[in-house]
Amino acid sequence: MYGFEALTFNIHGGYLEAIVRGHRSGLLTAADYNNLCQCETLDDIKMHLTATEYGPYLQNEPSPLHTTTIVEKCTLKLVDEYKHMLCQATEPLSIFLEYCTYGHMIDNVVLIVTGTLHERDVQELLEKCHPLGMFDSIATLAVAQNMRELYRLVLVDTPLAPYFSECITSEDLDDMNIEIMRNTLYKAYLEDFYRFCQKLGGATAEIMSDLLAFEADRRAVNITINSIGTELTRDDRRKLYSNFGLLYPYGHEELAVCEDLDQVRGVMEKYPPYQSIFSRLSYGESQLLDKAFYEEEVKRLCLSFEQQFHYAVFFAYMRLREQEIRNLMWISECVAQNQKSRVHDSVVFIF
Repeated sequence: MYGFEALTFNIHGGYLEAIVRGHRSGLLTAADYNNLCQCETLDDIKMHLTATEYGPYLQNEPSPLHTTTIVEKCTLKLVDEYKHMLCQATEPLSIFLEYCTYGHMIDNVVLIVTGTLHERDVQELLEKCHPLGMFDSIATLAVAQNMRELYRLVLVDTPLAPYFSECITSEDLDDMNIEIMRNTLYKAYLEDFYRFCQKLGGATAEIMSDLLAFEADRRAVNITINSIGTELTRDDRRKLYSNFGLLYPYGHEELAVCEDLDQVRGVMEKYPPYQSIFSRLSYGESQLLDKAFYEEEVKRLCLSFEQQFHYAVFFAYMRLREQEIRNLMWISECVAQNQKSRVHDSVVFIF
């Protein structure tokens, strides 16, 4: 019911929208990042963060600090905020919030299966999993030998079960199969999330369609670049692309036959929103592509706060907070390894 959300939205969603907009105002500013980039030690970073919303999570941490501790505590703040919002939410917002975490579930499944394949300790792998993507039976993933077992023993009772229908095979799990599984699951997840948002209608459908289409297009570009020079056939590559987005369907046809980065660039420059991203890169340069995509994504996420009475602000806030945690991890690593000259290489300013 587009245009009439203002009549009924605040009955169930008003309180939580106010909460999430309040959280958004606590994101670090450019001034905070400039101060963080001048820190000499991790304790300096902790001291500066103590004056922000991360204060209560870091203030009792003893020295010497590690980068992992800073990232862990900052992630804990996001998890606490997410759980609070989920407890307060009613349908369909509660379902929307759950959808926001399925990507982390897929990453956790892939992390555990890959780690087990390389004979890593399960407990050590569980500590590396993202807390938003945890589910009850995640530790038993280690017993699966192929995708059919993975589904039958573990994933049939999780929200990821419907997404597995496309990638159940009896082939043994190896690095290539696991990567194909990750991208197939992501494709099914993004398409399902897109359909759910379309069903919600109104401003939520309009804004989330744009954000999810951007995510689908970015994944299509990354799949293409990562599969250049591998044994993945063109048809297999095309099957991993999501069936929506600005590049669907003609851009996908062209990306599927690309043999190098410059050909990918040629395809993407035909689409005005992506032309600006690729125009910043020199030919043959892919290292800065991730940062350019992150910057474009942050711009779009910030714009979603300009409209009211929709659910996209919850998705946008979680993504912005995750980007902030990536920024903090990069700055902390540069400080810890005495590489301060590279500190601006991967920091994406949010405001």
